[in-house]
Amino acid sequence: MRLPGLLYGFYERKLLRTLNRDRIPRHIGVMVDGNRRWAKLSGAPTRHGHQAGADKILEFLGWCEELGVEIVTLYMLSTDNMSRSSDELEELMGIIANTLDRLGEDRGIRVHPMGAPELLPDYLSDKLASLAAATADRCGLHVNVAVGYGGRREIVDAVRELLQDAIAEGRDISELARDLSVDDISRYLYTRGLPDPDLVIRTSGEQRLSGFMMWQSAYSEFYFCEALWPDFRRVDFLRALRDYAGRQRRFGS
Repeated sequence: MRLPGLLYGFYERKLLRTLNRDRIPRHIGVMVDGNRRWAKLSGAPTRHGHQAGADKILEFLGWCEELGVEIVTLYMLSTDNMSRSSDELEELMGIIANTLDRLGEDRGIRVHPMGAPELLPDYLSDKLASLAAATADRCGLHVNVAVGYGGRREIVDAVRELLQDAIAEGRDISELARDLSVDDISRYLYTRGLPDPDLVIRTSGEQRLSGFMMWQSAYSEFYFCEALWPDFRRVDFLRALRDYAGRQRRFGS
């Protein structure tokens, strides 16, 4: 049992030494997938998988801080997930609430909620709002927490808010439609004011977007990892960064 640990440690140090620090992505999106399957394979209750996944989030953010990543967006609870059983949802939201408390204890993390707070129980939406306000002036790692989030809903919300503002300002809607630009909509997204993700990581072997940052990830690089999220190791993260550093980004050209 000791030898594999030594070998992994050696390999991890080698990856870290050879990593191009000038090509560290500024913004990483993470689809933390595989918690339920991890629990099933472990013969444990589903809530244990969600808790293991929450613990991994804290560990992962530490790796990001160490390597100089500036922004992380975590896909924690989608609008599609809201159709799960009430018992599982209650347990999952409790784990998310506890994770938010733990994030708030890290003085180097600034938290920004992404999603539809009206879909969440009051205690969780209130906690997200309070944590965002309490950490707004922090200067460390910026963490977007996507809870009750759907990519299509985000775009609809952005367009709705844009139209509401235009009406409030007395603008002509036909004129707005004629002049509407990509930047106009981007200014109303949940991530307004932030750069788009450079790299999106999805664990568990699934190779689809599942509605995650559909607008913002148009030119992102994607990395799919077979490991289930609770099993995602620092070595896996360093491999993802090495892979990203070796790509030639074309931004659609």
